[in-house]
Formats: sequence, structure tokens, C-alpha cells
Amino acid sequence: MRIDDDERRCQLMFTSKDVARLAGVSQSTVSYVMTGKRPISEETRKRVQAAIDLLSYQPNAGAQALASSRTRVIGLVVPVGGDLGNTGVVPFLETITQCAREADHDVLLVTADEGASGLTRLDGRSLCDAIVMMVIAARDERIPVIPSLRVPVVLIGIPDDPSGLHCVDIDFTQAGRLAVQELAGTGHQRIVVIGHPPHTIARGNSFVGQFQRGVNEAAAAAGIRTGLVQLPESTPSGARVVVDEALSGAEPADGLIVPHTSAIPHVLGALLQRGMVPGRDISVVGHCTDSAAEEMDPAVTNVSHAPREISRRAMRTLFALLDDEGGNPPPHGVELVPSRLTRRKTTVTTLRP
Repeated sequence: MRIDDDERRCQLMFTSKDVARLAGVSQSTVSYVMTGKRPISEETRKRVQAAIDLLSYQPNAGAQALASSRTRVIGLVVPVGGDLGNTGVVPFLETITQCAREADHDVLLVTADEGASGLTRLDGRSLCDAIVMMVIAARDERIPVIPSLRVPVVLIGIPDDPSGLHCVDIDFTQAGRLAVQELAGTGHQRIVVIGHPPHTIARGNSFVGQFQRGVNEAAAAAGIRTGLVQLPESTPSGARVVVDEALSGAEPADGLIVPHTSAIPHVLGALLQRGMVPGRDISVVGHCTDSAAEEMDPAVTNVSHAPREISRRAMRTLFALLDDEGGNPPPHGVELVPSRLTRRKTTVTTLRP
């Protein structure tokens, strides 16, 4: 029986040594081209890639792991429950996965409800080379476990005490300040914050207090008072409850701040049901991504949230820790991604008396 060249090639088990021989380079150069861990000239890279393509070479993940004592897997601890999946976790997952793949790593998802035991399981069974943790509580019970782990850990979020940790997040305190400054700067005097729903408060997420701290600081600097009404649930009916509360009394709100992304369209709808047009009769500032703000009707003045930039910076820190071969890892600390405010259609710039 005749076997053609393609079938014969499929039966062969080519190695990096074969790639190196065909390309006329060393095995280490082949490794550097595939991992990107060393700068390689474009001419050499093309020659190696041509040899890889010709041989249909695929590195054996198991052999790589044994040779390097690495799994080439990143453990990603993701939140569960509530409406987190609808309010911004997906961009984090997409970007983290993309960054991992670009560095020839895979991602293993672990749900945050496993708590500290989930971290020790990942580490103890050598399931991954590093861990990214998302949505950090102010007093997160997982934090004390981190120093005992053998693998580096990067947090997306900031606990009350970030000492000895690598943390990356949006500057929520700055975001709260920017929201108040936008309203105070356009003459608003009665600002109400639509607080997060109970399930977010119950988790003790650190960003809730950080955002409110920024609101309070900016209000004090502007010499105005702000109120806080708690959202019972992120639904149209829940939004109607808080809008009614914010607009009741002798001094109804003339500006609303909504830091909970999924609640923003419900708040806009509740205002319209009362015959109030956002941007004409009352101002609304949301904390959400620019793309989400632009897609709402009307387009919402927003303080930016940047999940993809946060994720890229977190992965940059993580790979700097993994690739540290000279004993000079990046220092522990907090890296804050600055927010910015974009005025759209929901800011009243000329208030009626």
C-alpha cells in the first residue's frame, strides 16, 4: 500500500531538534521563537516559523511541563452569583484569556465560592503556574493564604490592607470624585447616589466603599451634600423605588450617580416613566465602560471603567513575576488605572431655577 507524503508526515513525531536542524538554528532559538521570551531577529523568526509550518510541528505540552517544571496554565478565580456576568466580567475573561494565549498559556477557571481552599488546591496539586483573583472583598478571607502559596498571585481589586500583594484595579475613589465634580461643576446642589444592590453589599466588595469615599471627598470640597439610596434589586421595579425616594421630599435630587452598570438603564427608564427626561430635567452620571454608556438610550455621561486595560496590566505583572530569572521581581503594590469622565446626553448643563 502506497503512503503519500502527507500521510507519512502525519505518522512522524517531529521534535524541536528537527525544527532547529531544518531552520539551521539551535533548539533554544526555536524555543525563544515559540515563547517570545527572548528577542529574535525577524529573518531568523521567519526561518524557524517556516520550518515549524513545513513539519506541522506541535510542541508536546506534557514534555514542556516536565522539562520546565511549568504547567503553562494560569489559574483564574472568577466570581459567581448575582448579575456579575451581565455587568462586566466577560471583558475581563476575554482579555485575560487572550493575553495568556499570546504567551502560550492556557487558563483554568476556578469559582470564587471555593474560597481559600480553592487557592490551596490550585497550588498544592501544581495545577497552574500563577493565579489571578478577581473581585476582591475589603476584608477578603482568601488574602491570608496568599503568602503560603508557591505560585505568584495577582489581584484584580484592592483589599483594605494590600501590603505584600500585587493589585491592579480602576481608581474607584477617583471615579467617585469625577462623578461629583461633573455635577457640582454644572451647578447641581442635590446629588443622590443610587447604591449597589444587597448581593453586592453582602459580598463586601472593596470597590463599593472606595467609590463612595471619592463621592464624599468631592462633595465636601464643593461644599454640597450628597445622599445615598440603596437599590433593592437591579430591576425596573427596583429602580422605580430608588428614583421615587431620590425625588421625594422638599429638596428632590437634581443629579443622580449610578455606580452599578446594570442599574443605569433601569434608572433612565424610571425617570422617563415619571415624565423626566435625563439631560433636560435631571442629570445622570453612570460608572460603566464607554461602550456601554454609548449604547444606552440616551447615551449616558459616564466615568469610565476599563476592564480590558485592567486585565492587560494584571497579566503584564503576572508574566513579569513568572519570567523573573534575575531575582528582581516587580515590587509589591497597587497599580491604579485612572478613570476619565465623558459628558454625553444625560448631563444638564443649564439648570432651571
